[in-house]
Amino acid sequence: MSHSKWPMRPLEEVITHRKEFITIDDSRRYMRCRVQLHAKGVVLRDRVQGSDIKTKSQQVCRHNEFLVAEIDAKVGGFGMVPSELDGAVVSSHYFLFTPKPDRLIPKFLDYYSRTPQFRNQVAARGSTNYAAIRPRHVLNYVIPTPSIQEQISLVRRIEHLAQLIDTARILRDESNLKTQQLCRSLLRSETYGKLTMTPMRELVNWRKPDVVVNEIDSYHFAGVYCFGRGVFRGTRKRGSEFAYKTLTKLREGEFVYPKLMAWEGAMAVVPPECDGLFVSPEFPVFTIDKTRVLPEVLDVYFRSPSVWPQLSGASTGTNVRRRRLNPKDFLAYEFPLPSRKSQELLASVCRKVEDARRLQEPSVELDVLMPSILDRAFKEEL
Repeated sequence: MSHSKWPMRPLEEVITHRKEFITIDDSRRYMRCRVQLHAKGVVLRDRVQGSDIKTKSQQVCRHNEFLVAEIDAKVGGFGMVPSELDGAVVSSHYFLFTPKPDRLIPKFLDYYSRTPQFRNQVAARGSTNYAAIRPRHVLNYVIPTPSIQEQISLVRRIEHLAQLIDTARILRDESNLKTQQLCRSLLRSETYGKLTMTPMRELVNWRKPDVVVNEIDSYHFAGVYCFGRGVFRGTRKRGSEFAYKTLTKLREGEFVYPKLMAWEGAMAVVPPECDGLFVSPEFPVFTIDKTRVLPEVLDVYFRSPSVWPQLSGASTGTNVRRRRLNPKDFLAYEFPLPSRKSQELLASVCRKVEDARRLQEPSVELDVLMPSILDRAFKEEL
């Protein structure tokens, strides 16, 4: 429960449940909305013709109403209706609540609903996969109730800090983009010599799975994000939990990709934090001949969006979602190999960028700042 000195009151004192339904007109077009999990807000689901909506009895959402999903509420499926979704429809599996204007401002409820204090109340009502939230449950949740003026003042302080976080995030993203553009331009540069089209088989060696799975052993898996976002630490599983008989143990500096999603940019060099993790036989792993090409060069090149369509052409499969980049096709791929001096310059820039990123990395990530701000705000510590 909150440590706030403000009085805690049930929501039924500050909001009302609005239960009004309309009949869908087949000749009209409607917006439908949905709530994202983990208190991430209300977003557009789709725009459809009335004739395509099977359940003809629907509710119309209004701006600044609190929308709660009957089933998903226990995992943060609730939020305030934004202005762009005013008039959107939802089924009877959602509940709509209107703040009483003299008791509660919508933005105050919006921010409080994102705190652990609120979400824990909701989760307590849904202890099983099928535990539905009812309107009476929502009305019984408690909320701090400062005066309207205090609510307005608190919301302003939160929004000011939220704007600073957004600005920092934009600057960070712009810096990352410019860094990527610099590295890619160095990769294409012929200042120190022309690019030489070279088959990948001359630059890397395919390393076959080297670990025999033991059912009682535990294996920490790695994955590769699409769209050039690199290798990541995945889940840990026992050998009895999957069907693969063999795995490959990754080493820092190797090259890896999943056969199925390589053409969507799921290719990268293994970073230090993923050394020693495992991948299935569906992830070809290659050692890099550093006398011919530096790992940073391959990493920058295969994370470049302009390269992915070329990989799509090498992938096989009739269904676009089932295309697979087989290792033999990858090894035949013609790579534009830069001169050694260009490679060393690129590798030096990549190392300096990584060092700078680590030095400038704040002790608290930007994505964690907002929950911390909300926690302090509702403890009257902001």
